[in-house]
Amino acid sequence: MKAIISMVAAATIALPATARSQMMPQQPSRIVTSGEGQTRVTPDRATVLVGVQTRALTAAVAGADNARRQKAILDTLKALGIPPEQLMTQNYSVSPEMRYDPNGSNPKVTGYIVSNTVRVELKKMEQVGPVIDASLAKGANQIAGVQFSVSNIAEVRRTALADAVRSARADAEVLAKAAGGSLGPLLEMTSSGSSPRPMMAQMQMRGAEAAGEVSTPVEAGEQIITASVSATWQFIPG
Repeated sequence: MKAIISMVAAATIALPATARSQMMPQQPSRIVTSGEGQTRVTPDRATVLVGVQTRALTAAVAGADNARRQKAILDTLKALGIPPEQLMTQNYSVSPEMRYDPNGSNPKVTGYIVSNTVRVELKKMEQVGPVIDASLAKGANQIAGVQFSVSNIAEVRRTALADAVRSARADAEVLAKAAGGSLGPLLEMTSSGSSPRPMMAQMQMRGAEAAGEVSTPVEAGEQIITASVSATWQFIPG
């Protein structure tokens, strides 16, 4: 049995290259290209993080003061036309303030800090400035930036994908012509894209006494949505 296997193996190795090439199907020549597309779009959504931080000797007093301010802010935002489903508590924390003596004695609690941050989702860009101003006027002392986003991100990404495909095909046609042939049918294509991160605009916080003097200006700018493709084409020799 071993001898038979050995003879078959030897016969297989001894096949000439021409015979082996006839047994194996020839793979068509291919051209592989990649392309990238970009689409610029103006954000039409915004998220504002409105925070209130209070301090007091006891946690109860600090919490009560914080609750009074944050409730006034929420009532005002609702009066501005912001529906409750676009208002969400992002963070709430109570922590002690500690004093450490240089002599190494035990630290002492000197008071408490209460922080309450509300996430405000806005579907109208013109609401951003009034929301910030109204929040500051009602006692907010933390505005953790403004995030801008795009509502129709899927449609915008598809536009970038179409541009990427056209770019990949244009490169493939140039390569095929330069090689003395023409571009054949598409064999394979993969895509990838990068969804834009929400753009952050750092807001300069003004005191409550200054709120209302000048409306807070907000510029959303533009976001760039990119998409890329990798394509494999058949090459037809001339």
